[in-house]
Amino acid sequence: MARALKVAVQMDPIQGIDIDADSTFALMLEAQGRGHALWHYHVRDLSFAAGRVLARAHPVEVERKKAAHWRFGDEEELDLSTMDVVLMRQDPPFDMAYITATHILEHIHPETLVVNDPASVRNAPEKLYVTHFPELMPETLVTADRRQIARFREKHGDIIVKPLFGNGGAGVFHLRPDDSNLNALVEMFTERSREPLVVQKYVPEVRKGDKRIILVDGIAMGAINRVPAAGESRSNMHVGGKAEKTALTPREREICERIGPELRARGLIFVGIDVIGQYLTEINVTSPTGLQEIARFDGVNLAEAIWDAIEAKRAG
Repeated sequence: MARALKVAVQMDPIQGIDIDADSTFALMLEAQGRGHALWHYHVRDLSFAAGRVLARAHPVEVERKKAAHWRFGDEEELDLSTMDVVLMRQDPPFDMAYITATHILEHIHPETLVVNDPASVRNAPEKLYVTHFPELMPETLVTADRRQIARFREKHGDIIVKPLFGNGGAGVFHLRPDDSNLNALVEMFTERSREPLVVQKYVPEVRKGDKRIILVDGIAMGAINRVPAAGESRSNMHVGGKAEKTALTPREREICERIGPELRARGLIFVGIDVIGQYLTEINVTSPTGLQEIARFDGVNLAEAIWDAIEAKRAG
């Protein structure tokens, strides 16, 4: 049996999570069941001071009980270098605050194992890291140049436009060939941000679902299919997407086998990829979700596999 670990969980406030859907909660339950000690802190309570990485944190116990799913101990100032593991699980957006947190946590990793590796999280934004596997993805343009966008639209007609560092399906637009809103959309995005846009050829198979596949230390372990609601091009659960039981196709296994060794080499232990039809569309490394949905459909507790991988790395 693995030794008990001290685990600090950097996440959004635990009080507001959905205990029936939240993957971080599933990871905490599994850790607690293995005898690991847990602390909870918000990224805003993370500091770098006099060469030390500190967090104002609460010891915490968790329980699958609605509206009473956490119990805090007294707040304390943690030196995160004294922890065995830090789970970096706050939700995006992937902005400068998020990037700053990765820089701070680099000071303690890997002596304190940060999951996922903070430098790799910083260097693998969902919609950019996937461009390193062009043979697996739909035709894609990343630019702020309106002429390039117009040429791409002229070539493909049916396109998806989305913010480069967005999350949860926010700001994702499907523009059909006869849609006259492209210029207005580009103006809106460029007025709000200096970041380029992602423009992709529309993949009509999205109507059959956007598959979320979980890889643990580079190995595909489970999946759910997320089907968009009627009239939607987005399959995200909080905009009406419906989760369905699914199995991996040969093409999806090929995709996982192609990217798996790269994920493992980068210290990306818990990753969720999105596949539509034959194409890899995103590689989610910041705060992947899907553990509880897979557990409900397949009866598989992937939090066990994640903790097995973490414990093996700590033991090694």
